[in-house]
Amino acid sequence: MASLASRARSLRHRVALALSERIRWSRGPYREVPAGELEGLTAMRAARIAALRERHGVAFERRLGAATSLRNYEYLDLLDCAAAAGVPLGRAGGALCDVGCASFGYAAALHAFFRPERLLGVDVEGYRLLRDGRSRIDHARGYLADLPGARFVVADYADMHEPADVITAWFPFVTEEALLAWRLPLSLLAPGRLFGRIRANLAAGGSFVMVNHGRAEALAAFAWCDAVGLIRQGDWSGVGAFGGYRTLPPVVSVWRAG
Repeated sequence: MASLASRARSLRHRVALALSERIRWSRGPYREVPAGELEGLTAMRAARIAALRERHGVAFERRLGAATSLRNYEYLDLLDCAAAAGVPLGRAGGALCDVGCASFGYAAALHAFFRPERLLGVDVEGYRLLRDGRSRIDHARGYLADLPGARFVVADYADMHEPADVITAWFPFVTEEALLAWRLPLSLLAPGRLFGRIRANLAAGGSFVMVNHGRAEALAAFAWCDAVGLIRQGDWSGVGAFGGYRTLPPVVSVWRAG
């Protein structure tokens, strides 16, 4: 049972979400000014970026700003480390759908690692107004502009019928605290529906790749996956060269339909 304070926060978030959906504010696709070069890197981070560039044929900073480029290297590093540890993440080769992608600023990392023919990002709050006066959908369209077969959809994924060979979810909400921290109403906390939809949309032989904040949150998410008939194929946890700012090490896991 949510506390009175949590319910009050949830109500504010529900009103804000309803307003953003009603107004649907957009100024058109936003393209970041490319960083060109990443400055002030530690020796360890510079070496890791060089290795990722060579292995995956990327240079995010050529078309993205410095902060977004580093986030893409961080996400690519997590996938790369998990794969190196033997976690069978798979490759799309077909359709990849990312659940709860916000502005989808890390789309380039997913494209570089999985090489999908089609890439879809889904977020329920695509018209949230950001500090620069643009909405999430403006940023998402800019991030996807140079990625072939990529698109962004504003929707509640739990209601979508969207088959995919690979489904990814970075830090999906399984607790009230996480949902409220992202300024979303508690009515959207429905992990059973969410993971059930992931199970239904996952193509035969496909992979569901999930990343969680720390082991405790991962175990809560694992229980929901188990409940809907997803079977864990392996998991890996670590900080890598980029995640020192995180209070808990991410946990990367991969699942198949049972």
